[in-house]
Amino acid sequence: MKTALPRTPLVAAVALASFGMIGHAAADTSALEQRLLELESRIAAAEQRASAAEQRAELAEAQAAGSPAPADVEERLARVERQASGEEGFSFNVYARSGLLLGEDRKSIDGGPYVTPAGGLGGAVGRLGNEPDTYAEAILNYRMQFDNGAKAHYRTMLASGTTTSNDWDGDSNLNVRQVYAEFSDLPSFTGAFENASIWAGKRFDRDNFDIHWLDSDFIFLAGTGAGIYDVQLADNWRSNFSLYGRSFSDYPVRPERPGDEGSTDSLILTANNYFGNWQWMVSGLSAADNDERDIGEDQMAADSGFHTMVAYHGDSFFGLGEGNFKVALMHGQGLGAEVKGLGSDGNLTDDAQATRLGIYGTTYVAPNWRLAPVLLGEVSKERYVDGDDYKWLTLNARLVNEITQNFEMQYEASYQYMDLDPNGFDGRNAVSGDFGKFTIAPTFKPQVGGFWQRPEIRAFASYTDWSSDLNNYGASSFGNEGFTGGQWSFGVQTEVWF
Repeated sequence: MKTALPRTPLVAAVALASFGMIGHAAADTSALEQRLLELESRIAAAEQRASAAEQRAELAEAQAAGSPAPADVEERLARVERQASGEEGFSFNVYARSGLLLGEDRKSIDGGPYVTPAGGLGGAVGRLGNEPDTYAEAILNYRMQFDNGAKAHYRTMLASGTTTSNDWDGDSNLNVRQVYAEFSDLPSFTGAFENASIWAGKRFDRDNFDIHWLDSDFIFLAGTGAGIYDVQLADNWRSNFSLYGRSFSDYPVRPERPGDEGSTDSLILTANNYFGNWQWMVSGLSAADNDERDIGEDQMAADSGFHTMVAYHGDSFFGLGEGNFKVALMHGQGLGAEVKGLGSDGNLTDDAQATRLGIYGTTYVAPNWRLAPVLLGEVSKERYVDGDDYKWLTLNARLVNEITQNFEMQYEASYQYMDLDPNGFDGRNAVSGDFGKFTIAPTFKPQVGGFWQRPEIRAFASYTDWSSDLNNYGASSFGNEGFTGGQWSFGVQTEVWF
């Protein structure tokens, strides 16, 4: 249903003119309705601007006459200005990608940043020319500002993903990934809490950060809980504190209670500290009764854990030129041995431990050439069974040549080494070897410039190869029929965010 417009002379004139056009033109009804909708939208926007201008004029006249401005005029004007700046009112954000990935036989093939045997351990490889899925996030925001200066932000995020190319996927699931409220600028908060904000609900932590072109977070803290941001403990010391809950669902417990299945809550208590460009994050994890689950003979699932991360957020390209870089070293034990997605893996043993290093940077190496290199690697042991041992290292670089205002050539090279010894876990075999991928992607954009400029439409061709030993790992795409390495893939993709 269309919203009725105010009956102003401007609207009446446009309506009369539109009906006159109907009597003299041979355009079909749907085209006329579309034009009327566009006219109504323009009129509504024009009247909103006119209303704001009238309020400013009224305020100026009152001030010129030497009399105080009416309180309602000041408040209406302030509200219009806040809504125009985005500080108040409704806003809508999106991330989406969709693409077709085909092999040499013109059939769909497996892909994705986590396609290698090391992918299940977090070993991402470059995503350019390597994604076969459709994924979309829709983020709805509403911001409010109150008379006492306090602000409120409400967010809902819906997301869905699928790997089918069909226009309708009966197996697709729509997820509510975030629903939370956050309050800031609270006048009763003073001292160290003067600039703090509080929140509760389901959310992604505000200070997560990632390597976008690998589709890998450095750290991903998310779940349902509550927290407080920006507690100023000293001049150069700012801290965030949070408690997140997650679930390990439907895990069978030990044989003495056959058929008993339930869920276990995973709790993550975090202190995230900032000292200038440095970040130090400390988390404690617990999952009551998780140690009762049957994960194998003589194995004990972890019911607690520890995680820490030290990171540096650079404002140049490693001090060599303009750009930025990030370095993060993470270590975890027990439930904290899943060092990226905190609290998301209930299969970790009590003795599990993992250490991960991530480094990336972005810069322009020439006026129309930009470069983004990455190093990401991890070692872990006693992860799922006694005696297992995993090592992997990814090197990646994306190079882009901006040719015109609307066209660029993207190139991406990835190399990954892995030495994986699962010690029989889940029927997997010990393997070691190399993986390599090179992609070339002609790309169209409304406007080129910078690493984060979207939307874009890409065509691509990728050559992928890996050591034949990796086909024996099991529980991965490698070794499947038609997916044994040394092959080309082709496709198209769009990526959007705003």
